[in-house]
Amino acid sequence: MTVPAAQQLQQLREAAAYIQHHSHGFQPDTGIILGTGLGGLVHEVQVQHSLSYADIPHFPLSTVESHAGRLILGQLGGRQVAVLQGRFHYYEGYTMQQVVFPVRVLKLLGIGQLLVSNAAGGLHPDFALSDLMLIEDHINLQPTNPLVGPNLDELGPRFPDMFAPYDPTLLARAEAAAQQLGFADRVQRGVYASLPGPMLESPAEYRYLRTIGADAVGMSTVPEVIAARHMELPVLAVSVITDLASPGNLKPVNIQHILAAAAEAEPRLTALIKAVLTGR
Repeated sequence: MTVPAAQQLQQLREAAAYIQHHSHGFQPDTGIILGTGLGGLVHEVQVQHSLSYADIPHFPLSTVESHAGRLILGQLGGRQVAVLQGRFHYYEGYTMQQVVFPVRVLKLLGIGQLLVSNAAGGLHPDFALSDLMLIEDHINLQPTNPLVGPNLDELGPRFPDMFAPYDPTLLARAEAAAQQLGFADRVQRGVYASLPGPMLESPAEYRYLRTIGADAVGMSTVPEVIAARHMELPVLAVSVITDLASPGNLKPVNIQHILAAAAEAEPRLTALIKAVLTGR
C-alpha cells in the first residue's frame, strides 16, 4: 500500500527530529551504508552517539544476519559521518519506501554524499574472491523502485536523471586511494545487477546476467542509489565479491562462506573508505 506523500514526509521529519534530539544536534556530512558482513567499519569510527533502529520513529528493523540495526554517529577520516550498521531489503517484506527510508532521513539530517557497500556474487571471469568492485553503473532487476507512487517534491523531481548514478569524482578518488594503499590489483570496476532475492541465482540466471552486461549481482544497493540520486546526493558504491559465479568457478555457497569472504576483504574496504573521506 502506497503511503501518501504528505504522510511520508511527516514520518521522515519525525525520524530526523528524534535523531537530532538524541544526538544533541549532530550534523553528518557523509552517510555510509554497511552491507552483509561489513559492519566492522564502525570500529574505526570515533563514536559520539549510537541509536538503535528500534528506537527511531518509523525506522524498519534489520532482520538479516550480520546487520546490527544501529545508527552510528561520529567521526571517520576527519568527517562527520552517519553510519547505517545494517540495511533493509525488499525480500524482508518491506516496501521500497521503507527500504530507502533511512537514506532519506540522512538527507534531512544534512549529508552531502552517500557511500554504500554490499556483498555480491562475482560474474566477471577476472574477479577473485574478496575483491572490491567499484560500481560504475547498475541494472535494476528489482520488481519495483522507491520512486513509484506519489513524488516527494520536496526531495527531488518526478523524473530524475540516471546518466551517472555513481559519482565520477568519488570513483576516481577511490581508484587513486587503492593505488596509494597498495591493493589496486584487488579493486575492480564494474556493473552491478540488483535482484530481489533472497535465494541466490541459478546457473542459467548467472549466465543471463553476464550476457546482459553485469559484472556482479546482489540483492540491495540500487534502491538506495535511486533514492539518493533523486535527492541529488553523489554516490560511491563498493561491492565485496563474496562468491564466484563465473564459468568454472560456480559452486554451492552458504551465508558462512559469504561472511568469511566479506571478513577477509573488510580491512581493505575500511581503508578505502577512510582514504576517500580524507581525500588522500
